[in-house]
Amino acid sequence: MKKLLPHKYYPWLLTGLFGLAVFLFWKLRYPFVLTYQEQLQLFLFDGDYFCDRMAEPGGFTRYVAEFLVQFYNGVAIGAAIIALLYMLVQRLTWRLMSTADSPLSIVHYPLSFIPVVILWYAMGDESVMLTYVVALAMALAMTVGVRRVMRDSRGGRAGRVIRWGGVILLIPVLYWLTGPMVVLVALLMLPWTLTVAAVVYTLALILLSAHFLPFPMMRVVLGISYYRIPVTIPYILMAIPLVILLLTWISRKSPQVSERNKQWVFVGEFLAVAIAGMLIVPRGFDAKKYELIEYDYLVRIQNWNGIIAKAEKKMPDLPMSVCATNLALGMTNQLGDRAFDFYQHGSEGLLPKFERNFATTQLTGEVYFWLGLVNTAQRFAFEAMEAIPNYNKSARVVKRLAETNLINGQYKVAEKYLRMLEKTIFYRPWAQRTIAMLGNEKAIDAHPLYGTLRQYRLQEDFLFSDRELDKICGRLFLHNTQNQMAAQYLLMMPLMDRDIPLFMQYVQVVQTRQPYNPRAVQEGIAFAFMQQRQQPPKGVVSQYVLQQMNEFGQAYGNNKSAAGLNRFRNTVWYYLTIGK
Repeated sequence: MKKLLPHKYYPWLLTGLFGLAVFLFWKLRYPFVLTYQEQLQLFLFDGDYFCDRMAEPGGFTRYVAEFLVQFYNGVAIGAAIIALLYMLVQRLTWRLMSTADSPLSIVHYPLSFIPVVILWYAMGDESVMLTYVVALAMALAMTVGVRRVMRDSRGGRAGRVIRWGGVILLIPVLYWLTGPMVVLVALLMLPWTLTVAAVVYTLALILLSAHFLPFPMMRVVLGISYYRIPVTIPYILMAIPLVILLLTWISRKSPQVSERNKQWVFVGEFLAVAIAGMLIVPRGFDAKKYELIEYDYLVRIQNWNGIIAKAEKKMPDLPMSVCATNLALGMTNQLGDRAFDFYQHGSEGLLPKFERNFATTQLTGEVYFWLGLVNTAQRFAFEAMEAIPNYNKSARVVKRLAETNLINGQYKVAEKYLRMLEKTIFYRPWAQRTIAMLGNEKAIDAHPLYGTLRQYRLQEDFLFSDRELDKICGRLFLHNTQNQMAAQYLLMMPLMDRDIPLFMQYVQVVQTRQPYNPRAVQEGIAFAFMQQRQQPPKGVVSQYVLQQMNEFGQAYGNNKSAAGLNRFRNTVWYYLTIGK
Protein backbone atom coordinates (compact mmCIF):
# COMPACT_ATOMS: atom_id res chain seq x y z
CA MET A 1 0.00 0.00 0.00
CA LYS A 2 2.94 2.32 0.66
CA LYS A 3 3.69 2.13 -3.04
CA LEU A 4 0.51 4.08 -3.73
CA LEU A 5 0.61 6.89 -1.17
CA PRO A 6 2.03 7.44 2.31
CA HIS A 7 -0.37 6.35 5.04
CA LYS A 8 -0.77 9.83 6.48
CA TYR A 9 -2.02 11.25 3.18
CA TYR A 10 -4.30 8.89 1.33
CA PRO A 11 -7.04 8.58 3.99
CA TRP A 12 -7.47 12.35 3.92
CA LEU A 13 -7.37 12.27 0.12
CA LEU A 14 -10.21 9.73 0.05
CA THR A 15 -12.22 11.80 2.52
CA GLY A 16 -11.59 14.95 0.48
CA LEU A 17 -12.66 13.28 -2.78
CA PHE A 18 -15.79 11.99 -1.07
CA GLY A 19 -16.60 15.48 0.23
CA LEU A 20 -16.10 16.91 -3.26
CA ALA A 21 -18.50 14.31 -4.70
CA VAL A 22 -21.12 15.21 -2.07
CA PHE A 23 -20.66 18.93 -2.75
CA LEU A 24 -21.06 18.54 -6.52
CA PHE A 25 -24.06 16.25 -6.07
CA TRP A 26 -26.04 18.82 -4.05
CA LYS A 27 -24.70 21.86 -5.89
CA LEU A 28 -25.29 20.63 -9.44
CA ARG A 29 -27.91 17.87 -9.22
CA TYR A 30 -30.25 18.99 -6.44
CA PRO A 31 -29.66 22.68 -5.64
CA PHE A 32 -33.42 23.31 -5.49
CA VAL A 33 -33.77 20.79 -2.64
CA LEU A 34 -31.50 22.97 -0.50
CA THR A 35 -33.71 26.03 -0.98
CA TYR A 36 -36.76 23.85 -0.34
CA GLN A 37 -35.33 22.93 3.06
CA GLU A 38 -34.56 26.57 3.84
CA GLN A 39 -38.09 27.75 3.14
CA LEU A 40 -39.52 25.29 5.66
CA GLN A 41 -38.07 27.14 8.62
CA LEU A 42 -37.63 30.67 9.94
CA PHE A 43 -34.41 30.97 11.93
CA LEU A 44 -34.44 34.12 14.08
CA PHE A 45 -31.51 35.75 15.87
CA ASP A 46 -33.64 36.22 18.93
CA GLY A 47 -33.36 35.19 22.58
CA ASP A 48 -36.89 33.84 22.69
CA TYR A 49 -36.22 31.67 19.65
CA PHE A 50 -33.09 30.21 21.27
CA CYS A 51 -34.90 29.51 24.55
CA ASP A 52 -37.78 27.90 22.67
CA ARG A 53 -35.40 25.46 21.00
CA MET A 54 -33.43 24.74 24.16
CA ALA A 55 -36.65 23.86 26.01
CA GLU A 56 -36.80 20.47 24.26
CA PRO A 57 -34.44 17.47 24.25
CA GLY A 58 -32.18 17.74 21.22
CA GLY A 59 -32.98 21.43 20.99
CA PHE A 60 -29.33 22.47 20.80
CA THR A 61 -28.65 20.33 17.74
CA ARG A 62 -31.90 21.58 16.24
CA TYR A 63 -30.81 25.16 16.81
CA VAL A 64 -27.40 24.51 15.24
CA ALA A 65 -28.97 22.69 12.28
CA GLU A 66 -31.50 25.45 11.61
CA PHE A 67 -28.71 28.01 11.88
CA LEU A 68 -26.85 26.11 9.14
CA VAL A 69 -29.92 25.49 6.97
CA GLN A 70 -30.59 29.22 6.64
CA PHE A 71 -27.37 29.38 4.58
CA TYR A 72 -28.93 27.03 2.02
CA ASN A 73 -30.14 30.25 0.37
CA GLY A 74 -26.65 30.26 -1.08
CA VAL A 75 -26.69 26.88 -2.79
CA ALA A 76 -22.90 26.51 -2.88
CA ILE A 77 -22.70 27.23 0.86
CA GLY A 78 -25.47 24.73 1.58
CA ALA A 79 -23.76 22.01 -0.47
CA ALA A 80 -20.47 22.72 1.33
CA ILE A 81 -22.18 22.44 4.74
CA ILE A 82 -23.61 19.02 3.90
CA ALA A 83 -20.28 17.85 2.47
CA LEU A 84 -18.39 18.94 5.60
CA LEU A 85 -20.89 17.23 7.91
CA TYR A 86 -20.68 14.00 5.90
CA MET A 87 -16.88 14.13 6.05
CA LEU A 88 -17.01 14.74 9.80
CA VAL A 89 -19.28 11.73 10.36
CA GLN A 90 -16.99 9.55 8.26
CA ARG A 91 -13.82 10.63 10.08
CA LEU A 92 -15.40 10.17 13.49
CA THR A 93 -16.59 6.71 12.47
CA TRP A 94 -13.03 5.84 11.56
CA ARG A 95 -11.73 7.18 14.88
CA LEU A 96 -14.13 4.85 16.69
CA MET A 97 -13.18 1.92 14.48
CA SER A 98 -9.45 2.45 15.04
CA THR A 99 -8.74 3.28 18.68
CA ALA A 100 -5.55 3.19 20.69
CA ASP A 101 -6.86 0.03 22.33
CA SER A 102 -7.50 -1.77 19.06
CA PRO A 103 -5.70 -0.03 16.19
CA LEU A 104 -7.23 -1.06 12.88
CA SER A 105 -5.12 -1.38 9.76
CA ILE A 106 -5.47 1.60 7.44
CA VAL A 107 -6.38 -0.80 4.62
CA HIS A 108 -9.89 -0.98 6.13
CA TYR A 109 -10.35 2.79 5.90
CA PRO A 110 -13.00 2.52 3.09
CA LEU A 111 -15.33 0.69 5.51
CA SER A 112 -15.74 3.91 7.51
CA PHE A 113 -17.67 5.38 4.55
CA ILE A 114 -20.50 2.85 4.88
CA PRO A 115 -22.57 4.77 7.47
CA VAL A 116 -22.28 8.07 5.63
CA VAL A 117 -23.25 6.44 2.32
CA ILE A 118 -26.38 5.11 4.03
CA LEU A 119 -26.98 8.61 5.44
CA TRP A 120 -26.63 10.08 1.94
CA TYR A 121 -29.25 7.63 0.69
CA ALA A 122 -31.55 8.40 3.64
CA MET A 123 -31.41 12.14 2.98
CA GLY A 124 -33.07 11.51 -0.34
CA ASP A 125 -36.20 11.73 1.81
CA GLU A 126 -36.80 15.49 1.93
CA SER A 127 -38.33 15.16 5.41
CA VAL A 128 -35.04 14.05 7.00
CA MET A 129 -33.85 17.06 8.97
CA LEU A 130 -30.27 18.27 9.15
CA THR A 131 -30.78 18.03 12.93
CA TYR A 132 -30.30 14.28 12.63
CA VAL A 133 -26.91 14.72 10.93
CA VAL A 134 -25.74 17.31 13.47
CA ALA A 135 -26.91 15.11 16.36
CA LEU A 136 -25.13 12.08 14.86
CA ALA A 137 -21.86 14.01 14.40
CA MET A 138 -22.08 15.44 17.92
CA ALA A 139 -22.78 12.03 19.46
CA LEU A 140 -19.82 10.48 17.63
CA ALA A 141 -17.53 13.36 18.66
CA MET A 142 -18.58 13.04 22.29
CA THR A 143 -18.03 9.29 22.18
CA VAL A 144 -14.50 9.77 20.87
CA GLY A 145 -13.82 12.28 23.65
CA VAL A 146 -15.39 10.13 26.36
CA ARG A 147 -13.37 7.09 25.29
CA ARG A 148 -10.17 9.09 25.49
CA VAL A 149 -11.01 10.29 29.00
CA MET A 150 -11.97 6.75 30.03
CA ARG A 151 -8.69 5.42 28.69
CA ASP A 152 -6.63 8.04 30.50
CA SER A 153 -8.44 7.42 33.80
CA ARG A 154 -7.96 3.66 34.00
CA GLY A 155 -7.05 1.81 37.09
CA GLY A 156 -7.85 2.11 40.72
CA ARG A 157 -10.82 3.40 42.61
CA ALA A 158 -10.34 6.96 41.39
CA GLY A 159 -10.62 5.77 37.78
CA ARG A 160 -13.87 3.94 38.47
CA VAL A 161 -15.32 7.01 40.19
CA ILE A 162 -14.39 9.20 37.22
CA ARG A 163 -15.92 6.76 34.74
CA TRP A 164 -19.18 6.18 36.60
CA GLY A 165 -19.52 9.76 37.74
CA GLY A 166 -18.86 10.95 34.21
CA VAL A 167 -21.63 8.75 32.86
CA ILE A 168 -24.13 9.88 35.50
CA LEU A 169 -23.48 13.56 34.79
CA LEU A 170 -22.73 13.42 31.06
CA ILE A 171 -25.69 11.37 29.80
CA PRO A 172 -28.44 13.84 30.91
CA VAL A 173 -26.53 16.79 29.43
CA LEU A 174 -25.93 14.99 26.13
CA TYR A 175 -29.55 13.86 26.03
CA TRP A 176 -30.80 17.42 26.31
CA LEU A 177 -28.28 18.60 23.70
CA THR A 178 -28.66 15.84 21.09
CA GLY A 179 -31.93 14.04 21.89
CA PRO A 180 -32.26 10.24 21.75
CA MET A 181 -29.04 10.03 19.70
CA VAL A 182 -27.39 9.89 23.11
CA VAL A 183 -28.25 6.17 23.08
CA LEU A 184 -25.41 5.74 20.57
CA VAL A 185 -22.99 7.30 23.06
CA ALA A 186 -24.21 4.90 25.75
CA LEU A 187 -23.84 1.88 23.46
CA LEU A 188 -20.26 2.79 22.61
CA MET A 189 -19.13 3.10 26.22
CA LEU A 190 -16.33 0.84 27.44
CA PRO A 191 -16.11 -1.52 29.30
CA TRP A 192 -19.25 -3.53 28.65
CA THR A 193 -20.50 -3.28 32.22
CA LEU A 194 -20.47 0.47 31.84
CA THR A 195 -22.25 0.15 28.49
CA VAL A 196 -25.16 -1.81 29.95
CA ALA A 197 -25.57 0.60 32.85
CA ALA A 198 -25.33 3.63 30.55
CA VAL A 199 -27.97 2.26 28.15
CA VAL A 200 -30.43 1.49 30.97
CA TYR A 201 -29.79 4.91 32.51
CA THR A 202 -30.28 6.65 29.13
CA LEU A 203 -33.54 4.86 28.33
CA ALA A 204 -34.87 5.67 31.79
CA LEU A 205 -34.07 9.36 31.27
CA ILE A 206 -35.82 9.42 27.88
CA LEU A 207 -38.96 7.76 29.21
CA LEU A 208 -39.01 9.96 32.31
CA SER A 209 -38.68 13.15 30.23
CA ALA A 210 -41.44 11.95 27.90
CA HIS A 211 -43.75 11.79 30.91
CA PHE A 212 -43.26 15.49 31.70
CA LEU A 213 -42.72 17.05 28.25
CA PRO A 214 -45.70 18.39 26.22
CA PHE A 215 -45.03 15.96 23.36
CA PRO A 216 -46.35 12.48 22.55
CA MET A 217 -44.08 9.80 24.01
CA MET A 218 -43.19 8.34 20.60
CA ARG A 219 -42.08 11.76 19.37
CA VAL A 220 -39.70 12.14 22.31
CA VAL A 221 -38.38 8.59 21.93
CA LEU A 222 -37.81 8.92 18.15
CA GLY A 223 -36.47 12.46 18.27
CA ILE A 224 -38.53 15.62 18.27
CA SER A 225 -36.72 17.18 15.32
CA TYR A 226 -34.90 14.38 13.49
CA TYR A 227 -37.73 13.89 11.00
CA ARG A 228 -40.18 16.52 9.76
CA ILE A 229 -43.25 14.30 10.19
CA PRO A 230 -43.94 13.88 13.92
CA VAL A 231 -44.25 10.54 15.74
CA THR A 232 -42.44 8.64 13.00
CA ILE A 233 -38.92 8.08 11.70
CA PRO A 234 -37.71 5.94 8.78
CA TYR A 235 -36.08 2.65 9.70
CA ILE A 236 -33.01 3.63 7.70
CA LEU A 237 -32.26 6.43 10.18
CA MET A 238 -32.49 3.94 13.04
CA ALA A 239 -30.12 1.63 11.19
CA ILE A 240 -27.25 4.12 10.80
CA PRO A 241 -26.18 4.16 14.50
CA LEU A 242 -26.47 0.36 14.53
CA VAL A 243 -24.17 0.12 11.50
CA ILE A 244 -21.62 2.35 13.26
CA LEU A 245 -21.90 0.17 16.35
CA LEU A 246 -21.44 -2.98 14.26
CA LEU A 247 -18.38 -1.57 12.46
CA THR A 248 -16.85 -0.56 15.79
CA TRP A 249 -17.38 -4.05 17.18
CA ILE A 250 -16.15 -5.85 14.05
CA SER A 251 -13.02 -3.68 13.92
CA ARG A 252 -11.86 -5.22 17.20
CA LYS A 253 -12.23 -8.73 15.76
CA SER A 254 -10.64 -7.92 12.41
CA PRO A 255 -7.82 -10.32 11.50
CA GLN A 256 -4.44 -8.95 10.58
CA VAL A 257 -3.77 -8.50 6.86
CA SER A 258 -0.42 -9.60 5.48
CA GLU A 259 1.75 -6.98 3.81
CA ARG A 260 1.35 -8.76 0.47
CA ASN A 261 -2.47 -8.58 0.57
CA LYS A 262 -2.94 -5.09 1.99
CA GLN A 263 -3.16 -3.40 -1.38
CA TRP A 264 -5.76 -5.87 -2.68
CA VAL A 265 -7.87 -5.64 0.48
CA PHE A 266 -7.87 -1.84 0.33
CA VAL A 267 -8.78 -1.74 -3.38
CA GLY A 268 -11.47 -4.39 -2.92
CA GLU A 269 -13.12 -2.60 -0.01
CA PHE A 270 -12.87 0.76 -1.78
CA LEU A 271 -14.49 -0.56 -4.97
CA ALA A 272 -17.22 -2.39 -3.04
CA VAL A 273 -18.21 0.72 -1.05
CA ALA A 274 -17.93 3.04 -4.07
CA ILE A 275 -20.03 0.83 -6.36
CA ALA A 276 -22.61 0.20 -3.65
CA GLY A 277 -22.84 3.95 -3.06
CA MET A 278 -23.31 4.76 -6.74
CA LEU A 279 -26.04 2.13 -7.03
CA ILE A 280 -27.84 2.85 -3.75
CA VAL A 281 -27.72 6.64 -3.27
CA PRO A 282 -29.68 7.61 -6.43
CA ARG A 283 -32.47 5.23 -5.42
CA GLY A 284 -33.18 7.36 -2.37
CA PHE A 285 -34.23 10.34 -4.51
CA ASP A 286 -37.78 10.09 -5.87
CA ALA A 287 -37.63 11.59 -9.39
CA LYS A 288 -41.31 12.65 -9.47
CA LYS A 289 -41.20 14.29 -6.06
CA TYR A 290 -38.03 16.20 -6.85
CA GLU A 291 -39.39 17.27 -10.20
CA LEU A 292 -42.23 19.07 -8.38
CA ILE A 293 -39.80 20.61 -5.89
CA GLU A 294 -37.72 21.95 -8.78
CA TYR A 295 -40.78 23.46 -10.47
CA ASP A 296 -41.73 25.12 -7.19
CA TYR A 297 -38.19 26.48 -6.85
CA LEU A 298 -38.26 27.95 -10.36
CA VAL A 299 -41.61 29.59 -9.59
CA ARG A 300 -40.20 31.00 -6.37
CA ILE A 301 -37.27 32.69 -8.15
CA GLN A 302 -39.59 33.69 -11.04
CA ASN A 303 -37.48 31.92 -13.65
CA TRP A 304 -40.36 31.61 -16.11
CA ASN A 305 -38.16 30.82 -19.11
CA GLY A 306 -36.39 28.16 -17.06
CA ILE A 307 -39.73 26.47 -16.34
CA ILE A 308 -40.67 26.47 -20.01
CA ALA A 309 -37.26 25.10 -21.00
CA LYS A 310 -37.61 22.31 -18.41
CA ALA A 311 -41.09 21.44 -19.71
CA GLU A 312 -39.77 21.34 -23.27
CA LYS A 313 -37.10 18.82 -22.26
CA LYS A 314 -39.50 16.54 -20.39
CA MET A 315 -43.26 16.84 -20.78
CA PRO A 316 -44.85 17.71 -17.40
CA ASP A 317 -47.65 15.29 -16.55
CA LEU A 318 -48.43 15.94 -12.87
CA PRO A 319 -51.05 18.55 -11.86
CA MET A 320 -48.53 20.79 -10.08
CA SER A 321 -45.86 20.63 -12.79
CA VAL A 322 -48.53 21.42 -15.40
CA CYS A 323 -49.74 24.27 -13.17
CA ALA A 324 -46.22 25.72 -12.94
CA THR A 325 -45.76 25.41 -16.71
CA ASN A 326 -49.04 27.19 -17.42
CA LEU A 327 -48.15 29.92 -14.93
CA ALA A 328 -44.81 30.45 -16.68
CA LEU A 329 -46.56 30.60 -20.05
CA GLY A 330 -49.03 33.11 -18.67
CA MET A 331 -46.33 35.29 -17.12
CA THR A 332 -44.51 35.42 -20.47
CA ASN A 333 -47.81 36.04 -22.31
CA GLN A 334 -47.50 32.73 -24.21
CA LEU A 335 -50.38 30.77 -22.67
CA GLY A 336 -52.77 31.45 -25.54
CA ASP A 337 -50.17 30.40 -28.11
CA ARG A 338 -48.40 27.48 -26.46
CA ALA A 339 -50.71 25.96 -23.83
CA PHE A 340 -51.44 22.91 -25.98
CA ASP A 341 -47.80 22.35 -26.81
CA PHE A 342 -47.77 20.69 -23.38
CA TYR A 343 -49.84 18.08 -21.60
CA GLN A 344 -53.18 19.44 -20.37
CA HIS A 345 -55.91 17.72 -18.44
CA GLY A 346 -58.69 20.14 -17.67
CA SER A 347 -58.66 23.50 -15.93
CA GLU A 348 -57.01 21.99 -12.84
CA GLY A 349 -53.78 22.43 -14.74
CA LEU A 350 -54.37 26.17 -14.43
CA LEU A 351 -55.70 26.39 -10.88
CA PRO A 352 -55.42 23.08 -8.97
CA LYS A 353 -57.85 22.18 -6.24
CA PHE A 354 -56.82 22.90 -2.67
CA GLU A 355 -54.71 20.25 -0.94
CA ARG A 356 -53.39 20.53 2.60
CA ASN A 357 -49.77 20.18 1.60
CA PHE A 358 -47.07 22.84 1.84
CA ALA A 359 -45.57 22.54 -1.63
CA THR A 360 -48.82 22.27 -3.60
CA THR A 361 -50.66 24.91 -1.56
CA GLN A 362 -47.77 27.35 -1.86
CA LEU A 363 -47.54 26.84 -5.63
CA THR A 364 -51.28 27.29 -6.12
CA GLY A 365 -51.10 30.44 -4.02
CA GLU A 366 -48.46 31.79 -6.41
CA VAL A 367 -50.94 31.55 -9.28
CA TYR A 368 -53.56 33.50 -7.33
CA PHE A 369 -50.95 36.09 -6.38
CA TRP A 370 -49.87 36.77 -9.94
CA LEU A 371 -53.48 36.84 -11.14
CA GLY A 372 -54.17 39.64 -8.66
CA LEU A 373 -56.28 37.70 -6.13
CA VAL A 374 -54.18 39.03 -3.27
CA ASN A 375 -56.53 37.97 -0.45
CA THR A 376 -56.78 34.42 -1.78
CA ALA A 377 -52.99 34.26 -2.14
CA GLN A 378 -52.75 35.37 1.49
CA ARG A 379 -55.15 32.65 2.62
CA PHE A 380 -53.19 30.00 0.71
CA ALA A 381 -49.97 31.28 2.30
CA PHE A 382 -51.49 30.81 5.76
CA GLU A 383 -52.68 27.32 4.81
CA ALA A 384 -49.27 26.42 3.41
CA MET A 385 -47.51 27.37 6.63
CA GLU A 386 -50.04 25.52 8.76
CA ALA A 387 -49.46 22.43 6.59
CA ILE A 388 -45.77 22.19 7.59
CA PRO A 389 -45.77 18.89 9.54
CA ASN A 390 -43.35 19.90 12.33
CA TYR A 391 -45.18 23.20 12.95
CA ASN A 392 -42.28 25.38 11.83
CA LYS A 393 -42.79 28.83 10.42
CA SER A 394 -41.67 29.48 6.85
CA ALA A 395 -39.47 32.39 5.80
CA ARG A 396 -40.93 32.28 2.30
CA VAL A 397 -44.50 32.41 3.60
CA VAL A 398 -43.78 35.19 6.09
CA LYS A 399 -42.34 37.25 3.26
CA ARG A 400 -45.43 36.63 1.13
CA LEU A 401 -47.72 37.58 4.06
CA ALA A 402 -45.78 40.83 4.45
CA GLU A 403 -46.27 41.53 0.72
CA THR A 404 -50.00 40.81 0.64
CA ASN A 405 -50.65 42.99 3.68
CA LEU A 406 -48.52 45.76 2.18
CA ILE A 407 -50.54 45.63 -1.04
CA ASN A 408 -53.80 45.67 0.93
CA GLY A 409 -52.67 48.65 2.98
CA GLN A 410 -52.59 46.67 6.25
CA TYR A 411 -49.37 48.33 7.35
CA LYS A 412 -49.40 47.30 11.01
CA VAL A 413 -49.75 43.64 10.08
CA ALA A 414 -47.13 43.97 7.35
CA GLU A 415 -44.75 45.56 9.84
CA LYS A 416 -45.18 42.62 12.23
CA TYR A 417 -43.98 40.20 9.57
CA LEU A 418 -41.21 42.51 8.39
CA ARG A 419 -39.87 42.88 11.95
CA MET A 420 -39.64 39.09 12.12
CA LEU A 421 -37.66 38.99 8.87
CA GLU A 422 -35.37 41.71 10.22
CA LYS A 423 -34.07 39.10 12.67
CA THR A 424 -32.79 36.88 9.83
CA ILE A 425 -29.61 37.06 7.77
CA PHE A 426 -30.83 36.70 4.20
CA TYR A 427 -34.20 38.47 4.44
CA ARG A 428 -33.03 41.37 6.59
CA PRO A 429 -31.98 43.73 3.71
CA TRP A 430 -35.28 43.17 1.88
CA ALA A 431 -37.27 43.67 5.11
CA GLN A 432 -35.50 46.96 5.86
CA ARG A 433 -36.13 48.26 2.33
CA THR A 434 -39.78 47.29 2.55
CA ILE A 435 -40.27 48.81 6.01
CA ALA A 436 -39.26 52.14 4.51
CA MET A 437 -42.27 51.84 2.16
CA LEU A 438 -44.86 51.37 4.91
CA GLY A 439 -47.49 54.08 4.69
CA ASN A 440 -45.85 55.60 1.61
CA GLU A 441 -48.66 55.27 -0.91
CA LYS A 442 -46.71 56.88 -3.72
CA ALA A 443 -43.77 54.50 -3.30
CA ILE A 444 -46.05 51.46 -3.21
CA ASP A 445 -48.08 52.60 -6.23
CA ALA A 446 -44.84 53.19 -8.15
CA HIS A 447 -43.48 49.74 -7.28
CA PRO A 448 -43.44 47.55 -10.43
CA LEU A 449 -45.08 44.59 -8.64
CA TYR A 450 -46.99 45.93 -5.65
CA GLY A 451 -48.37 48.91 -7.56
CA THR A 452 -49.55 46.68 -10.41
CA LEU A 453 -51.22 44.19 -8.09
CA ARG A 454 -52.97 47.04 -6.30
CA GLN A 455 -54.57 47.92 -9.60
CA TYR A 456 -55.46 44.31 -10.40
CA ARG A 457 -56.88 43.25 -7.01
CA LEU A 458 -60.62 43.23 -6.39
CA GLN A 459 -61.64 45.71 -3.72
CA GLU A 460 -64.75 44.01 -2.35
CA ASP A 461 -64.78 40.87 -0.18
CA PHE A 462 -66.64 37.79 -1.41
CA LEU A 463 -66.57 34.02 -1.22
CA PHE A 464 -66.21 31.73 -4.23
CA SER A 465 -65.92 28.01 -4.82
CA ASP A 466 -63.38 26.20 -6.96
CA ARG A 467 -66.18 25.62 -9.49
CA GLU A 468 -66.39 29.34 -10.23
CA LEU A 469 -62.76 30.11 -10.95
CA ASP A 470 -63.52 31.12 -14.52
CA LYS A 471 -66.02 33.70 -13.25
CA ILE A 472 -63.42 35.06 -10.83
CA CYS A 473 -60.95 35.44 -13.70
CA GLY A 474 -63.71 37.22 -15.58
CA ARG A 475 -64.25 39.64 -12.70
CA LEU A 476 -60.52 40.32 -12.52
CA PHE A 477 -60.40 41.08 -16.22
CA LEU A 478 -63.47 43.33 -16.20
CA HIS A 479 -62.07 45.15 -13.15
CA ASN A 480 -58.85 45.90 -15.05
CA THR A 481 -58.62 44.98 -18.72
CA GLN A 482 -54.82 45.40 -18.56
CA ASN A 483 -54.65 42.24 -16.49
CA GLN A 484 -53.30 40.00 -19.22
CA MET A 485 -52.94 37.00 -16.90
CA ALA A 486 -56.66 37.12 -16.09
CA ALA A 487 -57.52 37.34 -19.81
CA GLN A 488 -55.37 34.31 -20.64
CA TYR A 489 -56.74 32.19 -17.80
CA LEU A 490 -60.33 33.26 -18.55
CA LEU A 491 -60.14 31.96 -22.12
CA MET A 492 -58.05 28.85 -21.47
CA MET A 493 -60.25 27.48 -18.67
CA PRO A 494 -63.33 26.61 -20.78
CA LEU A 495 -61.10 25.36 -23.60
CA MET A 496 -59.31 22.97 -21.25
CA ASP A 497 -62.67 21.86 -19.85
CA ARG A 498 -63.90 21.34 -23.45
CA ASP A 499 -66.78 23.79 -22.95
CA ILE A 500 -66.89 25.47 -26.36
CA PRO A 501 -70.14 27.46 -25.87
CA LEU A 502 -68.78 29.04 -22.66
CA PHE A 503 -65.47 29.69 -24.40
CA MET A 504 -67.23 31.61 -27.18
CA GLN A 505 -69.03 33.77 -24.60
CA TYR A 506 -65.74 34.66 -22.96
CA VAL A 507 -64.08 35.36 -26.31
CA GLN A 508 -66.66 38.05 -27.00
CA VAL A 509 -66.11 39.57 -23.54
CA VAL A 510 -62.34 39.77 -24.02
CA GLN A 511 -62.12 40.76 -27.67
CA THR A 512 -64.55 43.65 -27.30
CA ARG A 513 -62.16 45.14 -24.75
CA GLN A 514 -58.70 44.31 -26.11
CA PRO A 515 -57.22 42.79 -29.28
CA TYR A 516 -56.25 39.45 -27.77
CA ASN A 517 -56.39 36.69 -30.40
CA PRO A 518 -53.60 34.11 -29.95
CA ARG A 519 -53.31 30.81 -31.78
CA ALA A 520 -55.29 28.66 -29.31
CA VAL A 521 -58.16 31.18 -29.30
CA GLN A 522 -58.28 31.17 -33.11
CA GLU A 523 -58.28 27.38 -33.14
CA GLY A 524 -61.09 27.31 -30.58
CA ILE A 525 -63.15 29.78 -32.63
CA ALA A 526 -62.54 27.79 -35.81
CA PHE A 527 -63.65 24.60 -34.06
CA ALA A 528 -66.82 26.26 -32.74
CA PHE A 529 -67.84 27.45 -36.22
CA MET A 530 -66.95 24.09 -37.74
CA GLN A 531 -69.38 22.42 -35.31
CA GLN A 532 -72.07 24.77 -36.64
CA ARG A 533 -70.92 24.07 -40.23
CA GLN A 534 -70.18 27.75 -40.68
CA GLN A 535 -67.20 29.88 -41.57
CA PRO A 536 -65.83 32.26 -38.90
CA PRO A 537 -66.05 36.02 -39.65
CA LYS A 538 -63.28 37.38 -41.83
CA GLY A 539 -60.15 38.46 -39.99
CA VAL A 540 -60.97 36.58 -36.78
CA VAL A 541 -59.11 33.42 -37.77
CA SER A 542 -55.97 33.49 -39.91
CA GLN A 543 -55.84 31.68 -43.23
CA TYR A 544 -53.09 29.43 -41.92
CA VAL A 545 -55.25 28.26 -39.01
CA LEU A 546 -58.23 27.68 -41.33
CA GLN A 547 -56.07 25.62 -43.67
CA GLN A 548 -54.72 23.57 -40.75
CA MET A 549 -58.28 23.05 -39.52
CA ASN A 550 -59.39 21.73 -42.89
CA GLU A 551 -56.40 19.36 -43.05
CA PHE A 552 -57.14 18.11 -39.54
CA GLY A 553 -60.82 17.57 -40.43
CA GLN A 554 -59.90 15.51 -43.47
CA ALA A 555 -57.36 13.39 -41.58
CA TYR A 556 -59.78 12.89 -38.71
CA GLY A 557 -62.58 11.91 -41.03
CA ASN A 558 -60.44 9.34 -42.81
CA ASN A 559 -59.03 7.60 -39.74
CA LYS A 560 -59.31 8.85 -36.18
CA SER A 561 -56.24 6.91 -35.09
CA ALA A 562 -54.11 7.60 -38.14
CA ALA A 563 -50.49 8.44 -37.48
CA GLY A 564 -51.00 11.54 -39.61
CA LEU A 565 -52.98 13.13 -36.77
CA ASN A 566 -49.84 13.28 -34.64
CA ARG A 567 -48.70 16.43 -36.41
CA PHE A 568 -51.74 18.16 -34.91
CA ARG A 569 -50.96 17.12 -31.32
CA ASN A 570 -50.32 20.69 -30.20
CA THR A 571 -53.67 22.02 -31.46
CA VAL A 572 -56.94 22.71 -29.70
CA TRP A 573 -58.73 20.41 -32.14
CA TYR A 574 -56.59 17.40 -31.20
CA TYR A 575 -57.11 18.10 -27.50
CA LEU A 576 -60.88 18.47 -27.89
CA THR A 577 -61.44 15.41 -30.03
CA ILE A 578 -58.71 12.95 -29.09
CA GLY A 579 -57.14 14.35 -25.94
CA LYS A 580 -53.59 14.02 -24.70
